[in-house]
Amino acid sequence: MSEMLAFLSQLTDLPIFGSIEQLMFRGGPVLWWLAFVMLIFWILVLDRVMYFVWVFPKYQQQWVQKWQQRSDRHSWFALCQREAWLSESELNLNRSLSLMKVLISLFPMLGLLGTVTGMISVFDVMAAQGNSEPRLMAAGISMATIPTMAGMVAALVSMFIYSRLCGLAERKQLHLERLLRTHNG
Repeated sequence: MSEMLAFLSQLTDLPIFGSIEQLMFRGGPVLWWLAFVMLIFWILVLDRVMYFVWVFPKYQQQWVQKWQQRSDRHSWFALCQREAWLSESELNLNRSLSLMKVLISLFPMLGLLGTVTGMISVFDVMAAQGNSEPRLMAAGISMATIPTMAGMVAALVSMFIYSRLCGLAERKQLHLERLLRTHNG
């Protein structure tokens, strides 16, 4: 355990962590909110990936086995049971995807909020100093541009991941439908 703590301590002393800390400081408080929303997004991504890889295949196998074990696959009740499994599958596969979509739309908005707060900071410096000293305005300009860039990058990366997850969910649903039709006896 102490070896792990020593390793983590050495890891946080790396120059990249210092530069990340500087970037977060220069980006202002909005950048921290953006990082928090991004963390929530990645937790949802991990949840979906774990579900697709480990949980869904078990359910799929159970549903197909139950369907194969049925002697009657053409009655109204059997078809309703099959549709119930397909509906449950679709709900579970698409869980959290709509929340991910909302979070993706928040990224550029938070970036723009960072732009506004940074520009307010620049104007406050200009009003207090009465001149346009570039060094005094640099912090506000950083606070205006860094969250905008971070919000756009987060939105682009998240859209790519979201579209991949949606496609994977759709393919898994179609595959289950085919399996339950193929084993229709």
